[in-house]
Formats: sequence, structure tokens, C-alpha cells
Amino acid sequence: MALTVVSGNGREWRLTERIGSGSEGVVYGVDDARPLVAKLVPDPPDPAAYRRRIARLVRQRREPRTVRLLSATPVRVAWPMVGVRTGGPGAEGVDGYVMPDMRHAHRPFPHLLTPAARRALLPRATWATALAAALSLARLLADLHAEGYVVGDLKPDNLWVDDRGAVGMADVDSWQFTDGGELFPGRMGTPGYLAPERIGAPAGTPPQRTSDDFVLAVLVHQLLMDGLHPFAGYPADGAEYRSYDDNVLHGRCRLLDRTSVLLPRTAPPVDLLPRRIADLLRAAFGGVRPTAPAWAEALAAESAPGRLRACRTDPRHVHTVERPWCPWCDLAERAGGRSRRPDEETKDEETNTV
Repeated sequence: MALTVVSGNGREWRLTERIGSGSEGVVYGVDDARPLVAKLVPDPPDPAAYRRRIARLVRQRREPRTVRLLSATPVRVAWPMVGVRTGGPGAEGVDGYVMPDMRHAHRPFPHLLTPAARRALLPRATWATALAAALSLARLLADLHAEGYVVGDLKPDNLWVDDRGAVGMADVDSWQFTDGGELFPGRMGTPGYLAPERIGAPAGTPPQRTSDDFVLAVLVHQLLMDGLHPFAGYPADGAEYRSYDDNVLHGRCRLLDRTSVLLPRTAPPVDLLPRRIADLLRAAFGGVRPTAPAWAEALAAESAPGRLRACRTDPRHVHTVERPWCPWCDLAERAGGRSRRPDEETKDEETNTV
């Protein structure tokens, strides 16, 4: 039997294929003339509080601050349009909401981060596309912060990107916001994408904008360094590798101290980054975090005409003019002619399979 969901005013939608699932919810296609999907959350910690959160977000959709966020084309945020429920009004019912389908104009953000996926799914993407995505993400986060929202669970799996590098965001139901003077705290966090103060913090500790700023820097680094996490690498002092978060807490970061971690020879060199961007990253990871608007300003400057150069050997190899020769040709030579993920040797560290 087809799964259906019902809104508070009695409207029904038929759900189609199961698209994916995350740590909290499941996303389904919606049988509708518009590109829509539905997210269902089977076991929220407090179902009544979750329903109130969704109802407030739906109401926020009509507020001027949210209207401004949603005015762009293509849509930048998969905002909840209406709260829905399946399974009836009793304890067996499952709550969720209908939202725009980001697949209509975007691809999953990890397609741009992972070199193999980028070659297969975004074959025209270059370093300039990654730079455009970093700028788009910084501008989007700056706009969200300006309107009083805190993402809290900023990570690749919640982001979308199109062929030009324009970034969109989903999973709005986990954001932190206020409505009518009431605080709805951020509810989620993901290992590898947490600011130091959030690692090991008691459950329910509200995130801050500065926490988003830290993760923005992580994502900028990944975009511009071919997917390399800034805290990737084995501890150079011989300590046991535990996780990205453990490296964050111990300051193990090549940008802060090149002797603190061991990375494969195929890792992109630090001087691939424009000096201005490298300085902002060092500040972000060293304790003085640039804001999203500061990132947007710097990334816009690096995207200006004359700041990028294409390789004479391979025009798909784009890099900053500050680099006198093509770093991508160098990396291909180090990898024996095979383009590979720069942290390929450490990509399984999080599950300790290396």
C-alpha cells in the first residue's frame, strides 16, 4: 500500500520512492506537479516539541527575514512548507514535513568534494567551481546568520551544489532559531564537523554562530584542497590516531604546524591556497574565527578576474595566479598519473580500517 501523509488541514500527499535517510529522518519523493520531497522523523526525542518546531518553521516561511532567504532562483534552502503526519493521530503516527526537492536544480555537495565523484558526475567542474562553491556557501551562511539562524549541523550531507558552484542547504529542522521570543535550540552535530567547544559538550548545549564559522572554514579547506579535511593525518608524535575531532582538540593541523601530522605524498600542497585564504584558515583553526561575511569578502576577491590561471597542458587544471606552475600536474605525477583523493590513505581513519 502506498504511503500517504496528511497535513493539519487534511490535505494528503502520496509518497513515492525512498530517496535516502540520515541520523534522524527518512526522505521520500512526493507525488506532486511541483518538485517536492517529504522528510519523516520516526523517533524524535520529544515528538510534541518536534511538531511545535516544524509548525514554527512553517510560520517563519512567511516572515520577511525568511522570505529574503527564499527569494533566490534556484532555491537556496529546502524550507519546510507544511507539517505532515503519517500513520494516524495516535502513538503510531510519524511526524515530518514537505519541502522543495533540492535535486531539481542541484547535486549532492559531496560530488564536488570527492575527486572520483566529481570526474564522473561533475566533469566540467574545476578548482574555479570549488572556489565559486566556497563563496556561495559563505554568502548563504552570512545571510542565515544575519537573519538570526544558526545551522549547528553544517556538513556536506546537508548541502547541495549545482554545476556553477551555487550552494543550497537542507535539514532546516535541526537549525537553531527564535520565534516569538522562544528559543528553539540546535539539535544536531556531526563528528568531523564540530567546533572544538562542541566536541564532548553535554547533549542539548546550544550551538553558536562562531561554531558555524569554524565548520565553514573546514568546508572551505575541503573545497579548495580537493576534499582534504584540514585535520586529516596521523599524529606525527606517534600517538594513536582516533578521529578528526581528536586532532581538532589537540591542534593537529598541517596549516597550524606542518610537523604535527603525517599525510600522504599525494596531499595537495599548502601553497595551492591563495595566501589570503591560507591566513584566514590559520586564524579560524588557531582560535580567531573569521565570520561568514569576512570569508565571503575574501573568496570574492580571489574569484575576481585575473586571480585564476589555467594550465597550458590541461585547461581543466585551474589554480591561483600566486602559484607559478600547475599543482594538479604535480599531484598527478606524484600519484603515478592517477588522480586520487589526497587523503586516500586516511579516508578510512574514522572507522579505523587503515
